[in-house]
Amino acid sequence: MLSYPAATTKEQKIHMIDQLKNRLLHLHGDAILAIGMYGSIAQGIDGPYSDIELRVVTKDGVSLPGYEFIYLPFKIEISMIQKQEMYRSASAVDDSWAIKAGAYAHLAAIYDPNGLLEEIRTLPMQVSEEAIREVMREFMIWEPYETVGKIRNNKLAGNYSYLPLGAKDLAWQTAKLIGLANRTFFNTRARTYEESLQMLSRPSGYDELVGLVTRGQLHEMEMVYEHCENLWTGLNEWYEEMGIDYRLMELPF
Repeated sequence: MLSYPAATTKEQKIHMIDQLKNRLLHLHGDAILAIGMYGSIAQGIDGPYSDIELRVVTKDGVSLPGYEFIYLPFKIEISMIQKQEMYRSASAVDDSWAIKAGAYAHLAAIYDPNGLLEEIRTLPMQVSEEAIREVMREFMIWEPYETVGKIRNNKLAGNYSYLPLGAKDLAWQTAKLIGLANRTFFNTRARTYEESLQMLSRPSGYDELVGLVTRGQLHEMEMVYEHCENLWTGLNEWYEEMGIDYRLMELPF
């Protein structure tokens, strides 16, 4: 087994973060308004192989390059973003909101003299109900609807090797919709399925398909296909209950 990625302790990570902060401030000084860490280490759930993720907020008009690199024994990512762009990104909602919002809501300050990050942490939960519903309507068309079409096409064509991939895609797409519907973001990508199963509102058929995906039981193709169809039915019933109609009765132009 290769010696890298290498395990590091929390203390080693914190020491490296402090070095990075000092170096960034030495190089860029007043151009930097705040530095925060996010990801598993910011939440205190990091493991020995977790990477270091920092977000640097700069003054508007100051554009600095970001970095993603291996500096043994660490994997380090430093994103640079101007203040107004940071506000816009933290307030935005798209189909990946439940995956990405935690990177803002969990920001842990390592340099924040004016309390900027405290305000930014509140922005993801200020998205409107109308915006969430519109994203859910659009995403249903863009991804799950198309995925189910592919699943049916390949089933009819006898290309059963696609069905496990289609099932994984459909389960992941539905997990993102569940986060949106519950206005709840996932703490980490690795815990998405686990946390989605605890959310109050979710479509029928989801738990069963996720169970197959997470257990790797995707070799019985007829069963996989049946679970995909069950979830597709559940998704549409769920949307009807929420009053989200993604189908048109007339051409939009």
